[in-house]
Amino acid sequence: MSTTLSLSYLHAAMREWRRHLHQYPETAFEETQTAQFIADKLREFGLDVHQGLGGTGVVGTLRAGTGGKKIALRADMDALFIQEHNGFAHKSRHDGKMHACGHDGHTAMLLGAACHLAQQPDFDGTVYFIFQPAEECRAGAKAMIDDGLFALFPADCVFGMHNYPDIPLGQFAVKPGAMMAAFDCFEIILQGQATHAAMPHLGNDAVVAAAHLITALQTIVSRHLNPADAAVVSITQIHAGNTWNAIPDSVTLRGTVRCFKPELQTQIAAQLRHLTGQIAAAFNVSATVVFNPENPGYPVTWNSAAETEQARQAAIAIVGEAGVDGQPASSMGSEDFAFMLQEKPGCYLWIGNGSSANSCLLHNPHYDFNDAILPIGAAYWVALVATVCPVL
Repeated sequence: MSTTLSLSYLHAAMREWRRHLHQYPETAFEETQTAQFIADKLREFGLDVHQGLGGTGVVGTLRAGTGGKKIALRADMDALFIQEHNGFAHKSRHDGKMHACGHDGHTAMLLGAACHLAQQPDFDGTVYFIFQPAEECRAGAKAMIDDGLFALFPADCVFGMHNYPDIPLGQFAVKPGAMMAAFDCFEIILQGQATHAAMPHLGNDAVVAAAHLITALQTIVSRHLNPADAAVVSITQIHAGNTWNAIPDSVTLRGTVRCFKPELQTQIAAQLRHLTGQIAAAFNVSATVVFNPENPGYPVTWNSAAETEQARQAAIAIVGEAGVDGQPASSMGSEDFAFMLQEKPGCYLWIGNGSSANSCLLHNPHYDFNDAILPIGAAYWVALVATVCPVL
């Protein structure tokens, strides 16, 4: 536990940073004040700072010794469009926006690690501290990569961390392979012929077609995939009509697909299109299917074996072997850190947030990051840098 204790001197500072960020949440690609706050802190610590990558992304660089190893550490910094329901002093001051996923804590922990390593550079190599915008459904990681992230900062490996309320406070969970699912959105528009509700025979009812289609789509997983393969197809929006006595001319359905294998993404998409076309034809309506209409889908968050072992050893160094779950269940949630793992070997792990004050999960209007884990998470980053870039 020595590394955790050595970072306890930064606990109050990290808590102050975290609560400041919680009060002033900014959503995807609008994190201008957040990015400036981070950049100012990194410069204060003595790091080289690059701003504006992928829109609002920030990268700090710290070098020590003469080693050639280069490691990248990533924290996400965006908030969600959620109205906060907490009453504490550091609640959101931006109406309709809040840090309901703990990205404020992720940022504070990585800042704490940067501060400590700048003062005590007990490593040999280069560390890139990546503060990424737009993790929440807007693929900010891909935006940074497309903007030259790894060309400008040629890391050998990349690591991410997320708080997790289902894991006991301060413990870790990590394994090689799929940690989180691939994620695709879809939109289906069924176009029929409107008519008076009293005269349905004079139109083509897209609402009835939609009802049959919603049920049929559930057979993709239950009847068309290998039962050993986990996947979820969910309809999350239905939009049709605006009055009581008219059958509308169209229905829009929206939803998501989640799975752990790229080939399943292709298979599910093909079956969804097939079912939609067949059911539309049966009800004499037309259909349009679009996948990821606004943003790219997320790939599977896939941890490489060697880097996962490095992450596991770093976590053990902080909380002991009993505090690290090496076989957690993969999550059907998704992470755009997956784009970085497609570019570089690396590892994404979870740190236990314990029970929040309101015992709620992520993306809840009562959620709040647990400040007690700030020095533990920052210490993990420090231990990881020492593991990947040791002083020989």
